Amino acid sequence: MKKSSELEVDDRELIMRLSPLLLEQLETAVRMDRTAVIENLLKYRFNSLDDELREIIQPMSSLSPEEFTPLLFQLSREELSREELLARFNSQN
Repeated sequence: MKKSSELEVDDRELIMRLSPLLLEQLETAVRMDRTAVIENLLKYRFNSLDDELREIIQPMSSLSPEEFTPLLFQLSREELSREELLARFNSQN
């Protein structure tokens, strides 16, 4: 039977190996959630999700929180038209 300190070392090593995998899974889940929020907001705001709107989902999901939050607020309050939104992201490409 291993000593307690050896188990602790083994446990720490296992945690160190699993940490990057868990972090990657967490980041993937956050991206998927953000994408779902954007898709649902665009569907709600513009009544459908066509190819032009689908093309800007990825660039929108890549925004920093400081850029993303005001954009969501503008969309939810109908302060940003479809044309303005598309122009903003098409000019970045």
